[in-house]
Amino acid sequence: MAKCDEGYLCDVCGQPVERLFESDLYLRYVVGMLDPEVLHTTPERHVKCNPALAQFIVHEKFKPVECPGDFDKRNLDAAFVAEREALVTRGYERLRELARLDLPIVDYPLPEFRGKFAK
Repeated sequence: MAKCDEGYLCDVCGQPVERLFESDLYLRYVVGMLDPEVLHTTPERHVKCNPALAQFIVHEKFKPVECPGDFDKRNLDAAFVAEREALVTRGYERLRELARLDLPIVDYPLPEFRGKFAK
């Protein structure tokens, strides 16, 4: 089967990433962590399959994820955690919004990250 016929499979669990707001790849893109030039070459995964990032989503429609170990947010600086929760939660909300909109991919990122990687 051609790769394009398989859809986007999670690099961690192997299951399809069916919805935009489930995508770790696009979450990292909308919050300015990923250059759009590598979207097509970067492995996909579910947000929940990346606990180091997912733990920072604080949203009623997202089941909290724990990240045991050194990168557990409970072990990090409180100001950093608050800042990261605000950003990543906004990114998650943006993905949920994008699922209902018809925008070009360059308009996906949060406003402060649009054009961040422009040359």
